[in-house]
Amino acid sequence: MLDLHRLRLLREVHDRGTVHGAARALGYTPSAVSQQLSVLEREAGTPLLERIGRNVRLTAAGHVLVRHAATLLEGVEAAEAELASVAAGRVAGVVRIASFQSAFLRIVAPAVRALAQTHPNIRVEATEGEVEQAVPALRLQQLDLVVGDEYDGQPRPVHADLQREPLLREHIRVVLPEGHPEVKARVQISRLADIAWAACQPGTGHREMQVRVCREYGGFEPDLRYSSDDFLILLELVRTTGAAALLPDLVLRHGTPGVVVRRPAEADVGRAVYLLTRRARTPPVDAVAAALRDSARKEMTAESH
Repeated sequence: MLDLHRLRLLREVHDRGTVHGAARALGYTPSAVSQQLSVLEREAGTPLLERIGRNVRLTAAGHVLVRHAATLLEGVEAAEAELASVAAGRVAGVVRIASFQSAFLRIVAPAVRALAQTHPNIRVEATEGEVEQAVPALRLQQLDLVVGDEYDGQPRPVHADLQREPLLREHIRVVLPEGHPEVKARVQISRLADIAWAACQPGTGHREMQVRVCREYGGFEPDLRYSSDDFLILLELVRTTGAAALLPDLVLRHGTPGVVVRRPAEADVGRAVYLLTRRARTPPVDAVAAALRDSARKEMTAESH
């Protein structure tokens, strides 16, 4: 009989491309993963992997097992959630969320607090994480929900096996130190070519957005002098060093002493915040998704006031 744990390992190796990558993701040693896959091959009675240089790829039989593994693992997950709910007499289970920082603070944390009152038998485990790293974990059932972001003009990949729904849309603002000479009702990006900029690390959507806006609307290459993936650090860098930054509403909603926040004059730049889940959702996941939607609605209402 095929072992579900080993099927999960096979699917992880398929998604990561290497045994070492799968081992790192799961917290195992490469030799332990290799041993388990060898046992799975004996159970299947046929080779499941073939080596291509330093990487591995699935054989035709391996692809068959990975395809069925997704269905089997979803069935087990649904069964576990239903059993937990029956035992508790209400919706119950463990739900794991990953979210980027500002949505974690303004959407996820309030939703977790609300769920403690409305669904006390749901254990929510939340972690900070970017979409790029969280999506593979969602597909491998290491996470159940991902709160992601998408800047205008920078579409995220579409995953046919995942369900995406919008939570809110926010504006991107120009953030300048108090007293900067270009602070107007709306700030012209084109007049900020000579200032230093603070942005997230290379390879992130935020940094790509900031470079694109400066090039497209300002006509210059920004002097990206300061880098951090923590938006609160970026705010402090603007306040203390005199740098400029482009930051979304969720970061700026609850007070920004020492800085001035304005819309760019040349364009209305925005960011979508959305929710990703697997298409097969358990009742606990549905309950957490509803709490996140409600939290996002309240955040939007607070902004309008």
